[in-house]
Amino acid sequence: MSKGTFLKKLRLPNVFVLLLIVFISCALLICINFFTIKILSATRAYINGESHYSKGQKDASRYLITYLYTQDQKKWKSYIEELKVPQGDGLARETLIKVGDNEAARKGFLIGRNDKDDLDDLVWLFVNFKNMPFFAKAIHEWNQGDTLINELFIIGTQIDAKIKHNILTENDQKKFLKQITYISDKLTINELNFLNTLGKGTREIKSMLIIMNIVFILIIICSVSCYYSIMVKRLLTSKKEIEAKNENLSLVNHELDRFVYSASHDLRSPITSLQGLIEITKLENDVDQIRDYLNLMSKSLVKQDQFINDIIDYSKNKRKQIIIEPVSLKELFDEAISQMMYIENASKITITKDLLIDEIQSDSLRLKIIINNLMSNAIKYADVSKQEMMISIKTYFKEGFHNIEISDNGIGIKDEFRDRIFEMYFGTNKNKGSGLGLYIVKEAVENIKGSIAVSSENNIGSKFIVTIPNVYGI
Repeated sequence: MSKGTFLKKLRLPNVFVLLLIVFISCALLICINFFTIKILSATRAYINGESHYSKGQKDASRYLITYLYTQDQKKWKSYIEELKVPQGDGLARETLIKVGDNEAARKGFLIGRNDKDDLDDLVWLFVNFKNMPFFAKAIHEWNQGDTLINELFIIGTQIDAKIKHNILTENDQKKFLKQITYISDKLTINELNFLNTLGKGTREIKSMLIIMNIVFILIIICSVSCYYSIMVKRLLTSKKEIEAKNENLSLVNHELDRFVYSASHDLRSPITSLQGLIEITKLENDVDQIRDYLNLMSKSLVKQDQFINDIIDYSKNKRKQIIIEPVSLKELFDEAISQMMYIENASKITITKDLLIDEIQSDSLRLKIIINNLMSNAIKYADVSKQEMMISIKTYFKEGFHNIEISDNGIGIKDEFRDRIFEMYFGTNKNKGSGLGLYIVKEAVENIKGSIAVSSENNIGSKFIVTIPNVYGI
C-alpha cells in the first residue's frame, strides 16, 4: 500500500470522529446540566433544612427560657417538640456517616421537618460529596451545631429535674439563662457558617459547571464547524471532479467523433480503390497490366489490414485493464520482427539488437503495442535511397528506469511536423500509415506510467526512447 493511500484511508473516518465527538459532548453536556440541577436542588434542600434547624433551635431555646421562669409544663413539651427538629437532622448526619443511605437517616430528615420530596437529594449529596472540601466543612459546622444542641438538651434536662424537685433557685435561673444564651449565640454563628460554606461551595460548583458547559459547547461548535468545512470541501472537490470528468467526457466525445469520421473514411477508401481496380482489371487483356493491378490491390489490402490492426490496438489500449507481470523484451522484439517481414523493404534492413535488460515487470499488451508500432514505423519510413538501411534496438537501465531505444537512419521527421506526430490521425505520409500509430503508442506509454521522447532530423533518421518505471505502486 502506498503512503498516500494509507494516509487517505486514515483520513476517511474524520467525519465520523467529529460526529462522535459532537454526540459524546452533547451527552456529557446533558449529564453535566442534569447533575448541576441535582446539586443545586440538593443544596437548596439543605439550606431549607437549615432554616428549620435554626428555627427549631431558637424556638426550643425560647420555650426552655420560658419554662425556666414559669415552670409551665406546656412550655416544656413545646421545648421538647422543637428540639426534636435539630436532633432529627443530627441523627440523619450520624447515620449517613456510619452506614450511608438507610431508613433511619431518611426518618431523621423527616423529623427535621425536611420535605419528603427532598429526601433523595439530601441523601445523594451527602453520600457523594461528603469528602468534597466545601461540603466536608459544612458537615463539620453541622457536627459542632449538633454538639451544642446536645448541650442544650442536657441543660434542659437539668432545669426540668430542678423544677420537678422544687430546688430551682434564682441563682440557678441566672446561670441557666446565661448558658442557654451562650449556646444560642454559638449556634447562630455556627448556622451562619454552615450557610456561608454551602453558599460558597454552590458558587464554586456553579462556576466550574459554567466553565465545563462553555468548554463542551465550544467543542460542539468547533466539531460542527469542522464537519461543515469538511463537507463543503468534499462538495467542492466532488464538483471539481465532476467538472473535470465532464470536460474529459467532452474531449472523449470530440475524439470519438473525429475517430468515427476518419475511421469510416479510411475504411471505405481502400474498398473504393479495390472496386475501381477490379472494374479496370475486368476490361484489361494484357497480363502484365493485370499483374500490376493485382499488386495495387494487394497494397490496398495491406493498408486496410494495417488500419484494422491499429483500430484493434486503439480499442485494446482504451479498454483492457493494466496487468503488471513479468515480460520478456527479447521475445516481444523477436515476435515483432518476424511479423513485419512482409512489409515492403523489410528484408533489406539490417536490424541490430543490444538488449542489456530482458525481463521486466510491466504490462505485456501495452509493451507489444509500443514495440510493434515503433518497429513498423522504422521499417515503413526507411530511406530506400541509402546504400545501407538499418534499425538499432537497445534496452538498458538508467536512473531507476527501464529504457527501450529504437533508432533508424530512415527519412526522419521534418521540423514542422515533429511537435504533432503524436496527434490522432496526423501522419507525415498518409500512404504509409493510418495516422493512429504514434497516437496509440503515446497513450500506451502513459497507461504504464512511462514517457516517450523523440529526436529526429530530416533525411538523417529518428530515435524514439521509451522510459518505463522499474517498480509500480510507489
